[in-house]
Amino acid sequence: MHNTAISRRRFLRAAGVTLALPLLDGLAPRAEGTASTEPPRRFLGICHSLGFHAPNLFPETAGPNYELTPYLKLVERHRERFTLLSGVSHPDVDGGHFAEASFLTSAPHPKGSSFRNTISLDQYIVERTAPPTRFPFLALATRSGSLSWTSGGVPIPSESSPSRVFRRLFVEGTPDETAAQMHKLATGRSVLDAVLDQTRKMHGSLGSTDRDKLDQYMTSVRDVEQRLHAGQAWIKRPKPKVDVPPPVDIPNEADLFGRSRLLFDLIQLAFTTDSTRVVTVSMDAYGPGLTPVPGVTQGHHNLSHHGLDPEKLAELRLIEEAQMNTFGYLLDRLLGASEHGGTLLDRTAVLFGSNLGNASSHDTRNMPILLAGGGLKHGRHLAFDRNNNYPLCNAYVSLLQRLGIETDRFGSSTGTMTGLDLA
Repeated sequence: MHNTAISRRRFLRAAGVTLALPLLDGLAPRAEGTASTEPPRRFLGICHSLGFHAPNLFPETAGPNYELTPYLKLVERHRERFTLLSGVSHPDVDGGHFAEASFLTSAPHPKGSSFRNTISLDQYIVERTAPPTRFPFLALATRSGSLSWTSGGVPIPSESSPSRVFRRLFVEGTPDETAAQMHKLATGRSVLDAVLDQTRKMHGSLGSTDRDKLDQYMTSVRDVEQRLHAGQAWIKRPKPKVDVPPPVDIPNEADLFGRSRLLFDLIQLAFTTDSTRVVTVSMDAYGPGLTPVPGVTQGHHNLSHHGLDPEKLAELRLIEEAQMNTFGYLLDRLLGASEHGGTLLDRTAVLFGSNLGNASSHDTRNMPILLAGGGLKHGRHLAFDRNNNYPLCNAYVSLLQRLGIETDRFGSSTGTMTGLDLA
């Protein structure tokens, strides 16, 4: 069966349609039943959509001896485990709130009518490492939105229900449900074969612009094909068992931090069981109603557009302090899970930040970014020019190399990040 699949894909490639070979059992980096002496490396990318009030976050001094600002004091216990970046952004990424689409891609002008996104950092990692896990990645959100984009610039839908994520990760289906799922996979593959045949026939008769559009579409088809193949293998394998009760979804869409903690608990479990190694979380702060933080009387979005009003800034600080405490909670969870003589945090590169440097003015420069874990040298503030920002994608290249991916470019990078070194 494998020889047939390989020859079919060679034929499609010769016909002008590029389809990457899916992860076959015989070609997997770690075959089932084979122990790996190398602990897995992971990536977790998180974007908080409304940023932080910069004076409460960024220190005036750089290096390892920076002074603790009000927000950094809340995570002081992890000072040696994270690095704060200032003076960084994505060149030509503007558009205020629309810039979240480019947080992990750096694609320029996301608000423009002709905007075309590119592959996100998480999907770039998945394509080049082919994680031998049940789920190549998880795209999560506290309410809506997604940070994950395919190589064809297509957004990948996110999941915001912790209870559904838990079921996907850890709850076995009944025999009837398993059979139905296998039938869906088989049906999907037959439909895909028909689509591939049709696109092969029409490709040569199209103009260059239409061929480009078709190639983008075929990239998405390739992603579907890979997932279908992997799904057939994993559906027959038992899911890991965890000794925790299923989470109960929080119906209040404005409870950003309660919802975040539920997702962070699940991420820790997913990493511990090696169910996935790549996760993104969109922390959507636009939910209706009031964020349930004591002392807050106005909506989070409204407060983020403070115009330096003292009363709004005071309430905004309460929300952003809760945000920093939630980040500290995540690091606590990863640090508290042991693995191979270390912790999950040691092997998980955590990117936590926002597409907005100043939500009040919709400014996408000077993005607040914290990097944690991942075997990097931390405990410092890397301060770059706040008037002429340093490309954030340089940090992305450093993370990619730390994950074992041989590349010196990603998005708008100019190389690796100065000062971001291995521990």
